[in-house]
Amino acid sequence: MNGTLEMIYRIQAEGVIGKYAIGGAVGATFYLEPVATADVGIFVMLPTASGGARGCRIEGERIVIGDWPVQFLPPHGALEEEALAGAVGTEVEGIRTWVLSAEHLVAIALQTGRAKDYARIVQFLEQDAVDADKLNSILKKHGLISQWEKFKSKYVQ
Repeated sequence: MNGTLEMIYRIQAEGVIGKYAIGGAVGATFYLEPVATADVGIFVMLPTASGGARGCRIEGERIVIGDWPVQFLPPHGALEEEALAGAVGTEVEGIRTWVLSAEHLVAIALQTGRAKDYARIVQFLEQDAVDADKLNSILKKHGLISQWEKFKSKYVQ
């Protein structure tokens, strides 16, 4: 992961990408127990400059950076834009990086609505990894309260 984050940091410094934050399953590991995943999901503002990242290869919809396939995801809609803007700064193996907040990860997973997303939400709740007030504020702001109530009635004991 270290080599991947170093390369992402470099391509951001070169202006190839704008602000970014780690999301998806890898983003969740900053708050939960790690789970297996095929790639790193990076929410990113694209593009900020022409050119490309050197030393990387394309595999389908991903760019392999270091040893990790990376999926660059431009934000779709206000929720993901807000999540990216409010990303939390952290360090991984001495490399400065950003990760989406736990509350935004839950809201995005709820909005996406796949089975694996619901399973991740349950993990966040079981491990008390979210601030309920902050999450409720985000859900209200983005019109997700009714989805949340349906989710809770089905998956939360």
